[in-house]
Amino acid sequence: MKRLFNPDITIEKLNVFSHNTMIEHLGIEVTGVGEDFIEAKMPVDHRTHQPYGLLHGGASVALAETLGSLAAQCTLDDPNKYCVGLEINANHIKSIKSGFVTGTARPIHVGQRTHVWEIRITNEQKELVCVSRITMAVIDKL
Repeated sequence: MKRLFNPDITIEKLNVFSHNTMIEHLGIEVTGVGEDFIEAKMPVDHRTHQPYGLLHGGASVALAETLGSLAAQCTLDDPNKYCVGLEINANHIKSIKSGFVTGTARPIHVGQRTHVWEIRITNEQKELVCVSRITMAVIDKL
């Protein structure tokens, strides 16, 4: 079986890559890289709340897009290519007011020109908060 991610991918490199971006502003931190997944956590606090004090659906989608984008990029061997989002959807299953959520991205399809990733976001009790799917395009760097 062909390996999924480049062997030099580390949690530390992915977190450094996110400095000075929305990812860092929302407090998203990569916490795991496995054979077929990338995982990150995000705080549920004033940065990620909607006006009712619940986790904002857009913050969940930002976590999902972050994970899908990072995972797709980590599969590429060609330094002249990168992955960009084409479409994302999300189903918000359970509300949460505080603590952390953890997202895990796993591949559904990894092709030469497109990828499809599923991202499952859970609370600290491992209950499903959101499930998302993102389609990525593999394009030439500009």
